Amino acid sequence: MAKITYAVVEHDGGFAYRVGDVYSETFATHQAAHEAAESAAARQQLGGEDTQIQYQDADGNWREERAKGDQPPEAEVEDDLPADLEARDSKGRILSEDELPDPDRAPAGDIVSRGDK
Repeated sequence: MAKITYAVVEHDGGFAYRVGDVYSETFATHQAAHEAAESAAARQQLGGEDTQIQYQDADGNWREERAKGDQPPEAEVEDDLPADLEARDSKGRILSEDELPDPDRAPAGDIVSRGDK
């Protein structure tokens, strides 16, 4: 059986989960990224009908294959970050999801992703 690991990491001034070399969207808080990784891992393990899937491999090539619904992969979340690590501004204030800049539209500016000031 295949095994997939969702690793919670610091990413783009906030937090994300990573599977191989592919990152999720960026979350403002460590907790939000961890919860999203747990949810994705749980959904990955659901059985169902056979289906065609597409994915991008580590070399950037798109692949297509048939996934058997009765053989879902084993999925786990790996999170080695300190529990109190949160996205903060330059004054040390914890940022909310709404305050995290969109990494596609603006630079992160004064966001510091480490828990220490």
